[in-house]
Amino acid sequence: MTSPENIDPFEANRAHWDERVPIHVASRYYDVDGFREGRDTLQPFEREEVGAVAGKSLVHLQCHFGMDTLSWARTGANVTGIDFSQPAIEKARALATEIGVEAEFIVANVYDAVDALAGRQFDIVYVGIGSLVWLPDVARWAKVAAELVRPGGILYLADGHPFSEILADDALTVVNSYFGAEPQIWDEPGTYADLQAPTTQNISYEWAHPLGEVVSELARVGLRLEFLHERDYSLFQRWPFLEHHPEDGTFRMPAGMPSIPMTYSLRAAKPE
Repeated sequence: MTSPENIDPFEANRAHWDERVPIHVASRYYDVDGFREGRDTLQPFEREEVGAVAGKSLVHLQCHFGMDTLSWARTGANVTGIDFSQPAIEKARALATEIGVEAEFIVANVYDAVDALAGRQFDIVYVGIGSLVWLPDVARWAKVAAELVRPGGILYLADGHPFSEILADDALTVVNSYFGAEPQIWDEPGTYADLQAPTTQNISYEWAHPLGEVVSELARVGLRLEFLHERDYSLFQRWPFLEHHPEDGTFRMPAGMPSIPMTYSLRAAKPE
């Protein structure tokens, strides 16, 4: 980690993601060819917890290059994806055309989503894994999300569990604070989809958000929590000792090691 000065966190993160879009598209990790052939990128628990989407309007915040967004569209949702990366949105649009799926993709910072979407509201606001860590202000995010949910609609969030972020990358040792507003600042080449990829835009900012903060802010803006589920597995190799279970794509603790929360999901509804 390093502490660069005079760098705007959002601009650093945008440059970081812009550079990684073509790397991700070409990677085995994302398997775009498999997606073109019909592979579903959503987790089974996401499908189950969101419920039927056919005929419903769905907006995907921080959609990257749109594979999850388009997976929802393939099951009948009327989808809109929003992301701050122009290259990501361009690829999402191209991918939608390639697979013959109708979808709308918009370039905008998630905090500007209400204006970018001209005040439209949706049956489902979907936020996928790996999203909140890139945002400094959960209260502002919750307000935006709530404004996008129509009365009677839902917000659905699946994400990495903040508890796992306090631990080291190679051991179950506490190295980071669970509480605190200061970002972690990284200066590392490569990407989770290709650790050896040559990159130059390597500075990125990440913010930890305690689970209580996320739930409380959603309640504060008038959304009613329907459930909060914590899971004892990761969807990537969070620690080198996790065991991969190819039958469901999860990474779990070996027998005899402690069970800890690695992911969570919640659903919150806006009253009619």
